[in-house]
Amino acid sequence: MFGLSTRRYNNGLFNYDPFRELEEMERRFFSASPAALAFGTDIAEEEGGYKLMADLPGFNKEDIHVDVDGDRLTISAERGNENEEKKEGYIRRERSYGSYKRSFDISAIDSDAITGDYNNGVLTLHLPKKVIVAPEAKRIELS
Repeated sequence: MFGLSTRRYNNGLFNYDPFRELEEMERRFFSASPAALAFGTDIAEEEGGYKLMADLPGFNKEDIHVDVDGDRLTISAERGNENEEKKEGYIRRERSYGSYKRSFDISAIDSDAITGDYNNGVLTLHLPKKVIVAPEAKRIELS
């Protein structure tokens, strides 16, 4: 009722607890869903393969890792930030940390030929398709 989850209609009176509302707002804001921990990616087909573009603004190139394990490509990024401001009578400190990770199936990709770069907050990977070589036809001589 009225859009606030903590309002209850009880015996004709509203029981509204502003502290509970703040706690719930904080829980919703800071409880990270899997979608919130992911980063945006676009995958486009290009000649001979695919181009994957991942939005990773604010990361240093050294904080981004692209790993291949079998048929799985994993992009991970981690950052930490700490700011401190001192003025007469108070100190203000703020810290933020975050890690992001996504994996992709690359079973149809030539993993030895993957190339990439990171520029202006966008990681771009070029993923060439595996060249499928048709087996050569041959005749078996019978003895």
